Amino acid sequence: MAEISFAPSGAAVLERATALQSWQIGEVKVSKLVEFAMSAAIEDIFANATSEAFRAIPWLQSDFRSPEGLALMSIHALIVETPTRRIMVDTCVGNDKERASPGMEHLQTPFLANLEAAGFARESFDVVLCTHLHFDHVGWNTMLVDGCWTPTFPKARYLINRTEYDYWERDEGVYTGNDWALVQRQTFADSIRPVIDAGLVDLVEGIHQVCDEVSLVPTIGHSAGHVSIRIRSGGKEALITGDMAHHPSQLAYLEWGMPIDHDAEQAIRTRQAVFADAAERDVLMIGTHWPGATAGRIIRDGTVFRLEI
Repeated sequence: MAEISFAPSGAAVLERATALQSWQIGEVKVSKLVEFAMSAAIEDIFANATSEAFRAIPWLQSDFRSPEGLALMSIHALIVETPTRRIMVDTCVGNDKERASPGMEHLQTPFLANLEAAGFARESFDVVLCTHLHFDHVGWNTMLVDGCWTPTFPKARYLINRTEYDYWERDEGVYTGNDWALVQRQTFADSIRPVIDAGLVDLVEGIHQVCDEVSLVPTIGHSAGHVSIRIRSGGKEALITGDMAHHPSQLAYLEWGMPIDHDAEQAIRTRQAVFADAAERDVLMIGTHWPGATAGRIIRDGTVFRLEI
């Protein structure tokens, strides 16, 4: 696995956002809480991308590309409120974490205070869904209390795909001598193991129904057991991507992938299948790292796709 930092060399962390953006899918409300946003050259995100191709994507609006031609990205959590469940999808990077990743170590952000100020007490969550176990998706699974990593959402069940868990739980999967693997070893120790030890984790497989409106669907490639979140209510449908797609530019260039992808070819096939299905069935795509507008409809554009906000 290649060495890479999620905060690439030259990346700029932008002003931290606090306002909640939301979407309604039938009786389900999805709200976005940003931990922080960042910008980077597209080549620093996708190893096979070029700035020329990125700048030439005609529909890529200012939410996703800066005037200087940099890719804009966001690290945020998504709060899903159904008639019976309050669900947190992915928990960002987290505070106080030791990380072998420039710009991501020992963060001190107001994420948790902003969450509670928005009316979402930690104790009010029923479920935490982890699309996968990379460090920028599970950090707020735990918080530092009196020197110990303690579950942030003490009344929630944390749902993790079994294949994903098994991969990172194995020593050979967690640490292979490079910085990225070290980050993941640190992540497992401080953000996964404590919730396991607290008895709060349910390991699930395949398509898993969380409640009437929400299910986990396999979208493997970026990681061994990656899942996305399907929401269906009142005849409407949405899909929370996770890292199945990091940036809307991958709609135009399905082959653009991250060096840390577990199975790059499978990741391409997954994007093709998911985007094609969403285009055919009018699914609202909510990007886990997509900044600004964050969500839109997938439109077929020849052999590839585009996003319509």
